Amino acid sequence: MERAARYVILAIVSVGTITLDQASKAQIMQTMRLHESIPIIPNVFNLTYIRNPGAAFGLLASSSNGFRLLFFGLTSLFALALLGTIFFRLRHDDWVGQLSIAGILGGAIGNLLDRLRFGEVIDFLDFYVDAYHWPAFNVADAAISVGVFFLILHFAFEKKEQASPVPEQP
Repeated sequence: MERAARYVILAIVSVGTITLDQASKAQIMQTMRLHESIPIIPNVFNLTYIRNPGAAFGLLASSSNGFRLLFFGLTSLFALALLGTIFFRLRHDDWVGQLSIAGILGGAIGNLLDRLRFGEVIDFLDFYVDAYHWPAFNVADAAISVGVFFLILHFAFEKKEQASPVPEQP
């Protein structure tokens, strides 16, 4: 029963991430015009509706549609296989690792759905200081970034714990 409950919780995290991502994108598309920007915190944060045909930070945006479809399709399959491999190699009580994977998976699927439906990803979270803008992103991107950050941090500390010598008993 414990294993089934774990999978349910992880599915809720992944599906919740996908749902929040897709709902927020739908709201932006319904209420804003493309390239419209709404200041939320002046000189710090806007909601700005853009469409990104490329990868993170607009990479590959100028490539042909066919190349992008093939590239992102293969990359998505590789990422899903990698996430699955990591997930099934984690200890069953490794909640940090499992929740990180669930967030990354939910984010990856959210952006993949955009690519399949629109051929590009909907971005709208625009953080900046004066004229210096961080590339706009979305809920899926945030879930992927946070998940990867915690997974790397988790693995770094887990390795240190395993590598530390066990004190000898007298």
